[in-house]
Amino acid sequence: MSALDAVRARHSWSKVTDVAPTREELLTLVAAAGRVADHSSLRPWRLIELRGEDRVALGKAMAKAQGDKEPSSKPLRAPLLIAVVASFRKSDKVPRWEQEAVASGVAHTLSLLLDESGWGVIWRTGHYTRSKAIAKAHGLQKNEELLGWLYVGGKPVGKKPGRRKSVDARAMLTRMPTKAQKKAK
Repeated sequence: MSALDAVRARHSWSKVTDVAPTREELLTLVAAAGRVADHSSLRPWRLIELRGEDRVALGKAMAKAQGDKEPSSKPLRAPLLIAVVASFRKSDKVPRWEQEAVASGVAHTLSLLLDESGWGVIWRTGHYTRSKAIAKAHGLQKNEELLGWLYVGGKPVGKKPGRRKSVDARAMLTRMPTKAQKKAK
C-alpha cells in the first residue's frame, strides 16, 4: 500500500478488541514514526507504553484528577495505550511550539503506521492531560507535557470505523495574496 493509500484509508476506531501489537512490533513502528521532520534533531518527544495494570493505575490517576472516588474505566477501553509526551529541549533555534509539533507528528505517523498494520487506533486527549495527578502517574519531568494517548487494539470483525468527513482541499489550500488583493482589503 502506498503512503497516499494508507493515509486515505486511515480511520479512528473508538472500539477495539483485546488484542494489541507486541512490544517488538511496536518498537519497529516507533522507529519508523521517529523519522518525522525534526529541526536540529532534538527528538523532543517520548512515548510511554501502558498495558495491563498500567491502565488501572491511569484510571486511578484520572479519578484523582476529577475528584472521583472510583477509578475511571476509560483506560480499559483498549489493551494498549501509548502516552504521547512532548519532551521540550533547550534550544535557541527551535521554539517550544515547533518541538510540540514534532511530538504530534510522531504520534500521528505512529497512528498511521498502526492503522496500516491492521490495528484499530484512536488518539484521545482531554483536560486530564494537564493535571498533576496524570503527570505524576506518567513520571513526567518539568520539561514535559502529555499530549494524549493512542488507544490501540484489534479492529473488530464486522464493525466499521468512526465516520470521517472528506476534506475540501480547494478551501484548505490557498495562495499568498497578491499586492492587488492586499490593497482591496
